Amino acid sequence: MPTRSLRARRQPRQARSRETVEALLEAAAQVFERHGYAAGTTNRIAARAGVSIGSLYQYYPSKDAILLALVERHVAEGEAALAPLAGWLAGDSSPGLRDGLQALVAAMVALHADRPALHRVLFEEAPRPPALRRRLDGLATQAADAIAAWLRACPEVRVADPELAARLVVQTVESITHTLVIHPAADRPPAAWTAATVAMLAAYLAAVPVDDRHPAPR
Repeated sequence: MPTRSLRARRQPRQARSRETVEALLEAAAQVFERHGYAAGTTNRIAARAGVSIGSLYQYYPSKDAILLALVERHVAEGEAALAPLAGWLAGDSSPGLRDGLQALVAAMVALHADRPALHRVLFEEAPRPPALRRRLDGLATQAADAIAAWLRACPEVRVADPELAARLVVQTVESITHTLVIHPAADRPPAAWTAATVAMLAAYLAAVPVDDRHPAPR
């Protein structure tokens, strides 16, 4: 689908227009959350928002455009929610290894736990045009850079390559929290997955590098 068909047709400037757009986005979130992607039609969204289908199309050319707007709004909310954690990791009183990992995993679980059915649609069925992919890649890089700086300053960390380790932490936490919240295992609560993830990453980060345990022969 061409990228232009995923962009809003007009930007709301007046208060009434902004209210209409907010009503459309919240209605769309409720419709996708309840009915999923395939049955989340523009007619259902317009009816839920209490506007005509013509009014919806004044702002969004398709349901995919609305879905993309929801993804972008969620990404912005995630940035705002995780900013204090990044500041804490970078601060003068940065946390120890397990405390930092616990806070990181807990923050990601909380971010995904808000409306998991909607998250499933947003991150498994929503379109991802190049600009959005670049933004998501940039956020992952920023997170890895912040975590790498924290790992370098943490005396408990023994890994030889903090930059590589930070990327692994970002990918592991994102993957595990996404799976355990959006596709939960009936036999294990999220707290069990969180504790196991923290223990696994802490063991990896604090382990003596192999080269240090087994020096190369001279």
